[in-house]
Amino acid sequence: MLVLGTLPGEESLRRREYYAHPRNLFWPILAALAGATPPGNYAEKLSLAIANRVALWDVVAAGQRLASADSTIRDEEPNRIDLLLASHAGIRAVAFNGSTARRLYDRYFARRADLVYLALPSTSPAHARLGFTDKLAHWGALRGLLGGP
Repeated sequence: MLVLGTLPGEESLRRREYYAHPRNLFWPILAALAGATPPGNYAEKLSLAIANRVALWDVVAAGQRLASADSTIRDEEPNRIDLLLASHAGIRAVAFNGSTARRLYDRYFARRADLVYLALPSTSPAHARLGFTDKLAHWGALRGLLGGP
């Protein structure tokens, strides 16, 4: 499973960690889906992702934006997701963490027939229209795709 965000936010860049903002729900959602205790530190978070065969990356390698707002991303340069997918045949699904990640992916890459694509609500605190329970319900689509050989 490859989970794609858009571009790291300010807190993630400062800490050099995926989904580092304390109100981002990605790590609590992944823990809930995996039936695990929410991880405390970043090493535990990465171990949780690895144990459940979840890879993390962003659609955008570089770009301009105001603060951490995905809606202001401009002059973006995409990561080479096509090369990643071509060289890692074990990836069976791509999950978009928010609509901007999906929209930018579709701008730069063709969808592959051999992959499952999931458009999920952003776990960002900026996407506050949905709370944890609602986001977890949507992200539950990952349950059958986590872990395994």
